[in-house]
Amino acid sequence: MKVIKRDGRAVDFDREKIRVAISKANKEVKPKERATKEDMNEIIAYIEDLGKKRILVEDIQDIIEQKLMELQRYELSKKYIVYRYTRALVRKQNTTDESILGLIRNENKELAEENSNKNTMLASTQRDYIAGEVSRDLTKRMLLPEKISKAHEDGILHFHDADYFIQPIFNCCLINIEDMLDNGTVMNGKMIESPKSFQVACTVTTQIIAAVASNQYGGQSVDLIHLGKYLRKSYNKFKKEIEGKYKGKVADDIIEGIVQDRLKAELKAGVQTIQYQINTLMTTNGQSPFVTLFLHLEKDDPYIKENAMIIEEVLRQRYEGIKNEAGVYVTPAFPKLVYVLDEFNSLKGGEYDYLTKLAVKCSAKRMYPDYISAKKMRENYEGNVFSPMGCRSFLSPWKDENGNYKFEGRFNQGVVSINLPQIAIIADGDEEKFWKLLDERLELCKEALMCRHYALLGTHSDISPIHWQYGAIARLKKGEKIDKLLYGGYSTISLGYIGIYETTKLMTGESHTSDKGHDFAIKIMKKLRAATDKWKKETNIGFALYGTPAESLCYRFARIDKEKFGTIKDVTDKGYYTNSYHVDVREKIDAFDKLKFESEFQKISSGGCISYIEIPNMAKNINALESVVQFIYDNIQYAEFNTKSDYCHVCGYDGEIIINKDNEWECPNCGNKDHSKMTVVRRTCGYLGENFWNVGKTKEIKQRVMHL
Repeated sequence: MKVIKRDGRAVDFDREKIRVAISKANKEVKPKERATKEDMNEIIAYIEDLGKKRILVEDIQDIIEQKLMELQRYELSKKYIVYRYTRALVRKQNTTDESILGLIRNENKELAEENSNKNTMLASTQRDYIAGEVSRDLTKRMLLPEKISKAHEDGILHFHDADYFIQPIFNCCLINIEDMLDNGTVMNGKMIESPKSFQVACTVTTQIIAAVASNQYGGQSVDLIHLGKYLRKSYNKFKKEIEGKYKGKVADDIIEGIVQDRLKAELKAGVQTIQYQINTLMTTNGQSPFVTLFLHLEKDDPYIKENAMIIEEVLRQRYEGIKNEAGVYVTPAFPKLVYVLDEFNSLKGGEYDYLTKLAVKCSAKRMYPDYISAKKMRENYEGNVFSPMGCRSFLSPWKDENGNYKFEGRFNQGVVSINLPQIAIIADGDEEKFWKLLDERLELCKEALMCRHYALLGTHSDISPIHWQYGAIARLKKGEKIDKLLYGGYSTISLGYIGIYETTKLMTGESHTSDKGHDFAIKIMKKLRAATDKWKKETNIGFALYGTPAESLCYRFARIDKEKFGTIKDVTDKGYYTNSYHVDVREKIDAFDKLKFESEFQKISSGGCISYIEIPNMAKNINALESVVQFIYDNIQYAEFNTKSDYCHVCGYDGEIIINKDNEWECPNCGNKDHSKMTVVRRTCGYLGENFWNVGKTKEIKQRVMHL
């Protein structure tokens, strides 16, 4: 039998350690209260007779306490409990120290992999992580109820972003960039007036993004449709200047040509400013802003032509990429791009189909943009089309006092996710037990989410003027509390969920893509949605069901459950749980069927949903991509492309990395052998965890696989 220690290590079961622990407690009580040798043997025999291959050290300690009580060794049991508690306090005192020192020595692997746009080697990032570890420690020991902290440790739920919980800051938002550009804003105590040109508007936008990102965690989204009017301003300015100089001296068409040339130059420079500023700026937490640019057109927009020009330039520059330190064009991680498909650009003969063709070409090379169907989104959100927040969660429709829908300037208070497969493992096929346990754990999640709400309640606007006083979220007065923005659905607070596939498999024996499995999975989804709707009515807070793209959480829950329950086929044996409602990567299902299937789940998961489809060698399959994009418009709200092509970051090669005659990984295009400059995705089984391989059987190389 293997004993799983608190740090995750598996060691051989040692019965003598139980004798030693009980003997130490024996010394603290009167002789008549002590456990006899026979008592100890009985306890040890009970544990060994369980026949488990793996057992948690805490489970062993729980059994010892229980058996001492059964043997009526009450005083001894009390001493043993106190001993355990004292040892737990010692461990708590040391945990933060060890974590921080591991970070400084670059030994903390979990932190290094937690966030794709954070480099744990940098001093500025380490400073943020150190503060985060202190916050996490205080959150666990003092700020959260003990049962919530324990539920997080046991993988019952995940209390997201505990490293920022000590501060009254929130998760993600939609920046009200229209208000800030049109009416001006204030940054660092300095007035920023409404821009008079497109170039200045782009510069101010990036400054706003950096300031907002520095005063919250999570992502920010910006709708570029508000920049169209500033491109028009630049056009009018150039027109006035050129006409003032050449009117009557040269033909009008020549004047217009000069104006257009200057406008195109400013357009290129402005978009370049956004792209390079976002990728080179560092926020105060030591990372690039986690920002999403929303690319959409509205047919009644008076600036639709200008906005089409802006979208075209954004896609063109993203297709080109950004030069890395070696001078090679690579794909930047940010800003993320979300492109909206509508009746006039859905590749059905619309006026703006050319933009969608460029978007598809960009996706094939750079993996961006993601795609939203305006048609399906209007069906799901009362006729509205709006951007997801940086974390890919969606707001619920909300109307102001004049009855107008409002999305920009709203935010998410925080997220707690539930581990669904763990409930199914414990239920072991018993549906009555499953639904009862799900109800209990949902109430636990609600309590955890209310902790997030209460942490923000009473916050004064002075905590982040850029958010609360100068337009990113609101225009509150100095010293005014933000409380009114926490109620009535103005902001959301999200229940995330992991592992619909595994849960269905455990409870029905089938995938949720089968008829039987589908019905059970939909029943779970409706149960989750009903819970959030019920909480919203009870509290007047905007609870939402969020199909979170929390890839790291998929691994964490699976790891915890494997340690506790062992290897379970199609569940804990994979090393990961499927994200939210997604079809498992190993299932044989084509892209169209997958999107159609998952669209039903997206409608229920209105607080956040995205579906992924994988197309191999996308650069060679443009026609296939266009077909999928057409399908997205008619069938699903939100989708993203993935691929399994390997990628060389030195030369930009997008094919298959080879193994050379020396048994080394090598780019066939440029000869690069540096694994840190390759993205190597194994094709054999679709596993997206961590790969291990031997080079010449002399040294082991560990390569974190990045799913592009």
